[in-house]
Amino acid sequence: MSDGATARGSATEREEARKTAEGLEHLSGFGNEHSSEAVPGALPVGRNSPQRAPLGLYAEQLSGSAFTEPRAENRRSWLYRIRPSAAHPSFTRTGNGALRSAPFTQTVPDPNRLRWNPLPDPDEGTDFLAGLWTLGGNGDVAQRSGMAVHLYHANASMRRVFSDADGELLIVPERGGLLLRTEFGMLHVEPGHVALIPRGVRFRVELLDETARGYVCENYGAAFRLPDLGPIGANGLANARDFRAPVAAYEDVEGPVEVVNKFCGNLWAATYDHSPLDVVAWHGNHVPYAYDLRRFNVMGTISYDHPDPSIFTVLTSPSDTPGLAGVDFVVFAPRWLVGEDTFRPPYFHRNVMSEYMGLIEGAYDAKTAGKGGFVPGGGSLHNMMSAHGPDRETFDRASAAELRPQKIDDGLAFMFETRWPVSLTPQAARAEHLQQGYDDVWRGLERHFRPLH
Repeated sequence: MSDGATARGSATEREEARKTAEGLEHLSGFGNEHSSEAVPGALPVGRNSPQRAPLGLYAEQLSGSAFTEPRAENRRSWLYRIRPSAAHPSFTRTGNGALRSAPFTQTVPDPNRLRWNPLPDPDEGTDFLAGLWTLGGNGDVAQRSGMAVHLYHANASMRRVFSDADGELLIVPERGGLLLRTEFGMLHVEPGHVALIPRGVRFRVELLDETARGYVCENYGAAFRLPDLGPIGANGLANARDFRAPVAAYEDVEGPVEVVNKFCGNLWAATYDHSPLDVVAWHGNHVPYAYDLRRFNVMGTISYDHPDPSIFTVLTSPSDTPGLAGVDFVVFAPRWLVGEDTFRPPYFHRNVMSEYMGLIEGAYDAKTAGKGGFVPGGGSLHNMMSAHGPDRETFDRASAAELRPQKIDDGLAFMFETRWPVSLTPQAARAEHLQQGYDDVWRGLERHFRPLH
């Protein structure tokens, strides 16, 4: 086939994928006990594993937590599929590409403030899996603790199917829409949305535009959940009803399909004789979700100062220490600033937590954008106790601004915040798109101290 024919075929496939994505239905509610069937009568009634499952399907449980974890923490789903997952050949090791996993021990943990430009364009034919590029992380995949920060860039839809036994994947698109075909059905996410793929769930990523780029948090620890609201009360932050779960949709495909599994940091591949996305019905609470970050109900001050950025937490993965997260996902969504006698950008700060920040669109109100600045697709890392805060230009502007009510609506930024330092991969430490001279953004913060006597 000629290159022109390939390009036309890819454009046709993207158009078909977009039509599919835009017509999707979904279930609502985070953490619900959902149920869905693509064919009426596919779900058994009154039991999970009848002697003969309806319609000649196989009943199979997918456990995202130990059987004996408390009911409130227990994650599992029952799947009713054309073939059981056990019907597959042996997996063999395949190349990891630029994907890396914890423990990250190849570089010395770096206390310096670091910032990267966006990933360069990928080679032609790069799909989501091949386009994963690991910046760093912490913990240990074999111990199911810690997290990793990845970026992705792609210009081709996946033909293969992927699953991650090491952790759940929080996908944050920055450029290009995605159609996610999962065992549970399909999800549609665009820049400004996020998708959460639970541990072990198989899926395929199809591109809705010519290219795609974004961020991924791989959470090795406890599954993400909505944070407790405490004194906020019953409402606010991310509303559970705004999370979208897929409705059942299955592939009845015979023929070779490559399936790739990430296990203890390495990729393993097998060629199935059928598509493993063959679940006709399912019920449970270990399910994928999509969420529109613009629906986040921002809480803030209506008097003076402003709350700590933890008030912007969308999802949290708790640790064994109450209130100390393995990783938090935080969004800086459109909001009003009205504080009186208040320095309104995020304050100067040293933090026991480590912060990786990315930008989805526009500009962030504490960092100067433009060439060599903090731009969409780029990211910054401030490891624990690294001093950071507004750059000189932002400080000068905010200190002199007239304090009228101000709407921040020209940017969408986020943060992966974790209890442990983020150690870099060698490729991130030596990347050509690692900005040099990041410390210079604070150069020129002048002495203003004037003793009264």
